Amino acid sequence: MKKSIPLLVVLATFILGGCFPERKAEPGKKAPEDTPAVLQGKAEIIDENLQIPWSIEKSGETFYISERLGSIVKIENGKSERQRVMLKEKLSDASEAGLLGFVLPPDFLSSQTAYAYYTYNDSSGQKNRVVALSHRNGAWSEERTLIDNLPSGAVHHGGRLEIGPDGKLYTTAGDAANPDLAQSLETLGGKILRMNLDGSVPSDNPIPGSYIYSYGHRNPQGIAWTADGTMYASEHGQSAHDEINEIKPGKNYGWPAIMGTEKKQGMETPLFQSGEETWAPSGMAARGDKLYVATLRGNAVREIDLAGKKTREFVNGLGRIRDVLIDGDYLYFVSNNTDGRGTPDDTDDKLYRVRMR
Repeated sequence: MKKSIPLLVVLATFILGGCFPERKAEPGKKAPEDTPAVLQGKAEIIDENLQIPWSIEKSGETFYISERLGSIVKIENGKSERQRVMLKEKLSDASEAGLLGFVLPPDFLSSQTAYAYYTYNDSSGQKNRVVALSHRNGAWSEERTLIDNLPSGAVHHGGRLEIGPDGKLYTTAGDAANPDLAQSLETLGGKILRMNLDGSVPSDNPIPGSYIYSYGHRNPQGIAWTADGTMYASEHGQSAHDEINEIKPGKNYGWPAIMGTEKKQGMETPLFQSGEETWAPSGMAARGDKLYVATLRGNAVREIDLAGKKTREFVNGLGRIRDVLIDGDYLYFVSNNTDGRGTPDDTDDKLYRVRMR
C-alpha cells in the first residue's frame, strides 16, 4: 500500500482478529471508545462510504471493489472513484442480489478485462450470469457472457468468483431457495462451477461436458486455495450449521440431505461447522495452513486453523464483514453494514487492513 493513502487507526481494546465523480478517500473520525476490539491490535481504514461492497480485488497498489448496486470503486493514490458498470441486462434489486462476484485475471494490466457475477431480471424472470467486463476510460462494460440462466430466487444467489491456481474460473451458485436443486445434476443451482476463461467447459471437469465441479451446496459464498493447491469453500447453513468444506472434484456436499456433523454414504461432512451459532460466512483467503473467513452474522473475520483443527475470531467489532484479501503482511477486508441487515455508521461501509503476525 502506498504511504500516501490516508489511514485511520482504530485503537484496539484487546491485545493479541459515464463515470461517477472522483471522491477523496478521507479517513473519517476516530472510532468511539466503546468500539469492541480488533483482535490483532490495530485496523486501518483505507476507504469509506462504500455502498454494499461485495468483492475486493487488487492490482499492484490499486484496489477494485464491486458494489451490489452496480458500480466498482477504484482506490488509488489516496483517492477513490466510483466507476459505472454498463450491463446488458437490468440489474436486480432483490434481497442479496445485484453485482456480486468480481475477479481480475493475472493479465489484467494488459487486457483490462475482468469477470463478474450478477443477478438480473428480464421478461422470463430473475437469473444470474457470469460475464466478461472490459475497462476503458474509467468505466466498465459487459463484453460477453460466459454462462447464463443460473437459478435465482428470493435469496441464495451464491455469487463468488475466483481464478484458481490452475487458471480456471470457479463460480459459486446458490440453491435459489429451492433445496432440491442442489442434488440435481441437471441444474447448476447449489453447485460450485469450473470453466475456462472463455466460458467453455474444461475437458478435465469431473462430469464430462458439465460445468459442475461439486454439488450438494446450499449457498456457498467463499473460495480459497492453500499453497499446496487444496481448495476450500464457505457455505451458509440452515438455522446455523454454517460450513467450511474441503472441495474435491465431483463430490457431493450433502445439502439438503445432511447438514452440520451429520453423515451419509456418498456425501461429504464439513471440516468445520458453526453448530448452533450462526456465522453466515462469505469471502475467504488462505495464508499458510490457515483460512481467513469473512462472516456477516458473525460480525468478524474468523481464522480457521487447519493444522490445529480449531477456529477463533481474528478481527471483530466492526460489524458485518463481506470479503477478505491477503496481500503481503496485510489482511484487507470490507464491512457490509449498509446491506439492510447491519447497523451502519455515518461513513460505512469501509475497506480496512490489519497487519498479520
